[in-house]
Amino acid sequence: MDTQTIVILDFGSQYTQLIARRIREQNVFSVVLPCTALLAEIQAYHPIGIVLSGGPSSVYDADAPDADPKLLALGSPVLGICYGLQFIVHHLGGKVRPAPRREYGHAEVSVEDGATQLFDGLPASLHVWMSHGDEALELPSGFHRTAVTSNALAGIANEQRRIWAVQFHPEVHHTPLGPQLIKNFVFNICGARGDWTPAHFIESTVAQIREKVGKDHVICGLSGGVDSSVAAVLVHKAIGAQQTCIFVNNGVLRKNEFQNVQKNLRDKLGLNIVGVDASARFLEKLAGVTDPELKRKRIGAEFIAVFEDEAHRIARETGGPEGKLDWLVQGTLYPDVIESSSVKGPSQTIKSHHNVGGLPERMKLKLIEPLRDLFKDEVRRIGRDLGMSEEILGRQPFPGPGLAVRILGEVTPERVALLQEADEIVVAEIKAAGLYSKIWQSFAVLLPVMSVGVMGDQRTYAYTAGVRAVHSEDGMTADWVDLPAEVLKRISNRIVNEVRGINRVVYDITSKPPGTIEWE
Repeated sequence: MDTQTIVILDFGSQYTQLIARRIREQNVFSVVLPCTALLAEIQAYHPIGIVLSGGPSSVYDADAPDADPKLLALGSPVLGICYGLQFIVHHLGGKVRPAPRREYGHAEVSVEDGATQLFDGLPASLHVWMSHGDEALELPSGFHRTAVTSNALAGIANEQRRIWAVQFHPEVHHTPLGPQLIKNFVFNICGARGDWTPAHFIESTVAQIREKVGKDHVICGLSGGVDSSVAAVLVHKAIGAQQTCIFVNNGVLRKNEFQNVQKNLRDKLGLNIVGVDASARFLEKLAGVTDPELKRKRIGAEFIAVFEDEAHRIARETGGPEGKLDWLVQGTLYPDVIESSSVKGPSQTIKSHHNVGGLPERMKLKLIEPLRDLFKDEVRRIGRDLGMSEEILGRQPFPGPGLAVRILGEVTPERVALLQEADEIVVAEIKAAGLYSKIWQSFAVLLPVMSVGVMGDQRTYAYTAGVRAVHSEDGMTADWVDLPAEVLKRISNRIVNEVRGINRVVYDITSKPPGTIEWE
């Protein structure tokens, strides 16, 4: 059965990924494309519906993000949200202007056309979240108002053209009945089946991998984390012994991680794993480097160099011509892609992920990224359907560049050893408090800050460790965790007493945004 897809065109909204999530929560696949996507790319998905996201710009500006207006005539139902509404009005002959009174935050919407499918089953008055400074002054021919606030138009429709739009944001939790509105669009208007389940994803992905790979041998970059482990098991299900997993010691793993991960994944998943201790060559590449982007890119490039070396060796062993092992499996997720690339609409690149933005341009290996369109919680659901244990699926995320992005400043063997000890204490105490599975990420950071301390009546001058713990749904946004004082006290006491070289511990209470989860 073909996968039904709803295409979301991104005009730069901070909420675009929430739209994707709300649709996927209905067991319907959604994909985010840049607003500049060609019609052919949009049509390639055979979309059962198209959503136009919000955005920070004004449609009448010369440099406003734009899309091909012909998409409005493809025949697929269209839902415009905020900027998406204004795009529709602007390109179909209406007028958009700066609003006499801008609307940001909570608002009350009155539904004028309760008969329209978009508002089916919704009350006449809705609490919504507004974020706009423009308004639709004149509607295009054939359109009518469906909702208003006390200040401005809030909804329009042209059922004959199968186009609906709202000025508010139904995707955010500040619009309590927003999920019902999105559900109306997805099912009542687009006619979705709602059958995009983990089992459906596994079945279709396995078939795609088999078709793509054929009889070739592939290598998988295994980190021991949830993403790469699920990717490895998924590919193993597709091609079995044609996959060899490479677990690389990049010199910036957690304490004892190199040994523990190999044993755990071999024993519990039955994967063919080759361990490569390349710590010396990674640390050599990181020597003297303090810029976080350069760290990520050097680590990404060195990972690929190691994988290509292993590909040559494995190709010889598997009987293929030297260097002809072409495929690399990675556990890239959607947030990795979004944060590493500015092609998703006019959004800004936040940082490079080594398995996306950190790859060298002339990489010889071709990528297989079976989880590229998924969020972390979706990956865990896939893993459960694959029969993977909660011990593996419940692991907190760990960055691809490892502790290198948690060591601010230069990465040296001595500083890595310090952070490994401090980080092990943080994780141990979080687990002892029964909080590990309730927290998205918890870890230690080594700061390039030294301060004076007193231990045993002697003056010390040592490093500062930061402790970070956050709640998140998918890594796109995060709130800091209000850890119990007793837990923080035990973490601080243990680090200062047990890790020689750290004499001060601080706790990070920054959310994302404005910060990021990792410090670099």
